[in-house]
Amino acid sequence: MIRLFDAHCHLQDSRVLNVAPKLIKEAIDTGVLHFAVNGVSEKDWHLVKEMSDTHPSVVPNFGLHPWFITDRTPDWLKTLKDFLASTPSAAVGEIGLDKGSTGKKIDFTDQVEVFRQQLQLAKELNKPASIHCVRAFGDLLEILRSEGPFPAGLVLHSFLGSAEMVPELAKLGAYFSFSGFLMSMKESKAKKMLKSVPPKRILLETDAPDARPSSVDPDSLFVIKREVLNPKEASGGEDTSIVEENLNHPANIHHILAYVAHMLEMEEKELAQLSYENAKRLFSYKG
Repeated sequence: MIRLFDAHCHLQDSRVLNVAPKLIKEAIDTGVLHFAVNGVSEKDWHLVKEMSDTHPSVVPNFGLHPWFITDRTPDWLKTLKDFLASTPSAAVGEIGLDKGSTGKKIDFTDQVEVFRQQLQLAKELNKPASIHCVRAFGDLLEILRSEGPFPAGLVLHSFLGSAEMVPELAKLGAYFSFSGFLMSMKESKAKKMLKSVPPKRILLETDAPDARPSSVDPDSLFVIKREVLNPKEASGGEDTSIVEENLNHPANIHHILAYVAHMLEMEEKELAQLSYENAKRLFSYKG
């Protein structure tokens, strides 16, 4: 059986937390041996820690995601340092910059300040950091130039940047992690970008429970079914109906593997081994 490493996911997410042990077991049964589970705010770091204490396959990551910086407490950085100090196996993440539809509502100067502080912490601790970047690659590159290089590595998660940016990002220490979101990119652009990435810097991820692969037969997907209020009705009126929401499962990394291997004209087995060894190397820091 091939071995895979999910380089970025959120199994502590409230939508899937209660079934996380089942998801981990099901994914392990398909050959997914490790999961880099990323916290996003002070409210979920303890959940990530508990999950890593219970499941040896989980690599914990603690970080303040740009979407949640407005809710941070005055002591957020001290709390983050405490979590990292008490969890030697932990990396930093998810951190980053966002100018997309959600991020543009959040002060960008504030985003930059919080991002820089966490980047500096990752560098100081010699740990990798998992980075979220939406419509802010120019800003990201400028900050990484001023704070880097990063010998412990950076994970550019769900990377959708251009081929032209790859060489300089790689030089600064970046690894490029691909999820189901890659399938939304124009195929010719995706292929050009993938072929520009140094083989030793390729990672695969699911970003579960988000980023469910789109360009595949739905019947072949592992799906987490969850009942929720119909979003069109939940905001008003007394009569609301329940609809089924299909979330992404970490075992769907096999579909990412197949898609990226096809684009790179590689054997799936070869890419699986390459990406697994890359992730193992990246996450093999002290602790």
